[in-house]
Amino acid sequence: MPKKRSGGGLSPAQQAAKFLGVSVLAGAVTAGIALPAVGALGLAAKGSVESFDELPANLKTPPLSQRTTILDADGGQIATVYSRDRTVVALKNISPYMQKAIVAIEDSRFYEHGAIDLKGVLRALNANARSGEVSEGASTLTQQYVKNVFVEEAGDDPTKVAQATQQTIGRKIAELKYAIQVEEELGKKKILENYLNITFFGQQAYGIEAAARRYFSKSAKDLDLQESALLAGLVQSPSRYDPVNDEAEARKRRNTVLQRMAEVGDISREEAAEAAKAPLGLKVSRPKNGCITAVDDASFFCDYVREVFLSDPVFGKTKADRAKIWNQGGLTIRTTLDPQAQASVQQSLKDHVYQSDSVAAASTLVEPGTGKVVAMGQSKPYGYGKDETEINFSVDHAMGGSNFGFPTGSTFKPFVAAAALEKGKPATQTYSAPFEMPYPATVRGCEKPWVNDKGYKLENENESEVGPYALKEAMAKSVNTYFVQMIEDIGMCPVVTLTDKLGIVQGNGEKIPEVPSSMTLGSTGLSPLTMASAYAAFASRGMYCTPIVIEAITQKIGNEQKSLEVPKSTCSRAMSEETADAVNTLLQGVVDSGTGQAAGLSDRANAGKTGTTDERRNAWFVGYTPNMSGAVWVGSASQEVEMKNITIGGQYHSLVFGGAVPGPIWKDAMTGALAGKESPSFNLVDIPDAQNGGDGESDGNNGDSGNSNGGNSGNGGDSGLIGGLDGGDADGGDTGTGDAGTGSTGTGDTGTGDTEPDPSFSIPGGFFRGAGEGPGGRD
Repeated sequence: MPKKRSGGGLSPAQQAAKFLGVSVLAGAVTAGIALPAVGALGLAAKGSVESFDELPANLKTPPLSQRTTILDADGGQIATVYSRDRTVVALKNISPYMQKAIVAIEDSRFYEHGAIDLKGVLRALNANARSGEVSEGASTLTQQYVKNVFVEEAGDDPTKVAQATQQTIGRKIAELKYAIQVEEELGKKKILENYLNITFFGQQAYGIEAAARRYFSKSAKDLDLQESALLAGLVQSPSRYDPVNDEAEARKRRNTVLQRMAEVGDISREEAAEAAKAPLGLKVSRPKNGCITAVDDASFFCDYVREVFLSDPVFGKTKADRAKIWNQGGLTIRTTLDPQAQASVQQSLKDHVYQSDSVAAASTLVEPGTGKVVAMGQSKPYGYGKDETEINFSVDHAMGGSNFGFPTGSTFKPFVAAAALEKGKPATQTYSAPFEMPYPATVRGCEKPWVNDKGYKLENENESEVGPYALKEAMAKSVNTYFVQMIEDIGMCPVVTLTDKLGIVQGNGEKIPEVPSSMTLGSTGLSPLTMASAYAAFASRGMYCTPIVIEAITQKIGNEQKSLEVPKSTCSRAMSEETADAVNTLLQGVVDSGTGQAAGLSDRANAGKTGTTDERRNAWFVGYTPNMSGAVWVGSASQEVEMKNITIGGQYHSLVFGGAVPGPIWKDAMTGALAGKESPSFNLVDIPDAQNGGDGESDGNNGDSGNSNGGNSGNGGDSGLIGGLDGGDADGGDTGTGDAGTGSTGTGDTGTGDTEPDPSFSIPGGFFRGAGEGPGGRD
């Protein structure tokens, strides 16, 4: 005699025999298909059996997608993200009331039959034949579970979802075969557990744990009788019986479940009647999905974590592989975010730049020596409404940032100085640095020289800025002509070599173009994260560490957890300790007595550099202590706002300087971020004031170039019309924002610019999403 399993139901042989006898009928009935003629059933029978034999032997059961939790460095929750809000729980953690309710209403003979309920099939067939339409179905709980597996495997692909739910005999045949397999392999209790974890309960809740928390703000193990009955009733039609939107319909359905529970003997009729009188008792918790819900305004950091996961090969060979893991979820991601630093950054931004201002501000803090990104914020919050944005101004375009980054102005000058020091130039290097001068006629590049064939000129911010200057004073005052003479002296290749070691690329991911405006005066668009990470190398005495945001990840698959490999920061020497020490000494002078005095910290060693681009379209402050590096950018993403006679954060500014708005933001952000933390010192060097006309003086008359292409105009390049859209190389004028012509990128503000290109087409507003507008270089 065939042996029954402990889970109940028939043996595989019995199941197969019964299946072959009624497969077509069961398939038709359970799929809800009314077949009017016996002939039709006969014609389908042969094909159904053949289809059954051709199906793969085993059901593919993908891991259930679950919510992912993103944590800060202290273990606090930043946000939860998911494609499906689900938390898998064991059957022992599901209320007995819930277990009984779902069985009573969906498959009351669940523990008596196998994968197929033949009695139910015949009953449904008879009812449907009498009515001539589908009035009753006969899917068992096991068959419903199999169907849900098909839907889960389809994911968010609408074509696959349609295939998984289509009303055809073929699909039902597959359901029936796999239901037999599942019954044999899992047994009744595991099937019930899996079903309650996979099924959809409406309101974005997948699985009973998410449903219990969504509707009643409690765990599934704590559901009472009437709560269980309500949730069990939702499964048939989550939208129709949604208690949030139709209380009367939900109550009626709940009471139907209670009545059914009494009919099958799970509860008494008195218990059912009493529970039916109870209110629904909802305590709804609204879905909180995605980075938009992140705490402490860490939405952009959260989104950057997602971008890192989807782009880093450590999480999968292809983006599709990585996206599959991300969408499957069940991840607990511990990040590098320091909640103290994040709160300080965001508060400083709110204090100094209002959400409604015509310009925005962004700031990123990085830990020197580790590459850890500890804070990332901006003045316009994450969102899609007025004065909101989904663009992360702190990162490159490929990671959700602006199209090209933002021209950095004079904050680029320390890289030129570091390259010259690495080349062997002394820290007392002196150049004539006149107020106004032509760009050099040629400047050496790595492969070919740059030629000033347009006769570009530049000037300093103030007429009083007339050399000779030594490096120390030139850096403190941010003297443009000095650094152009320095690049003429050393050539551009040393700067390229250094910036490559510092991970500096344009916001669009391309290398910095070898043109003097990019190599000296910051006409190229970069991101705050790039700048903060590069300056961190000065703070760590020449060691550059690639930025990281993920410390550790565990993944829950079912009830099992495993650790995932995460990206590691790669630290390498970008410059000698001596060079870094000299730069730190120079940049400490900027905050002590130079253009960055308003940003200086009074309680600890600090250094930094201001930067403002032509027409005041961008203002920067990038600075650091030995244990924290930060960059602040202020401007408009469209690069259309000239920050002159402007009110920002409730304060009027006739002209915005890097030290005037970004500097105080940096100061307040760093003060709060470092409160209570150690205060190490720099390894400063003695840089004596050089005598006028000292070593290495240049006559500055060779006429270097400006932006060589009509300004950055947004793409950080040197290529022609509107910043490189047509690929020209030194032919477009300056657009008034480059360093060409007399429109230098001085130490404070604009020049007059050269002639602008005359496009034959109009440029729509907002076309340059975060584009750069010119070579900057002032202040």
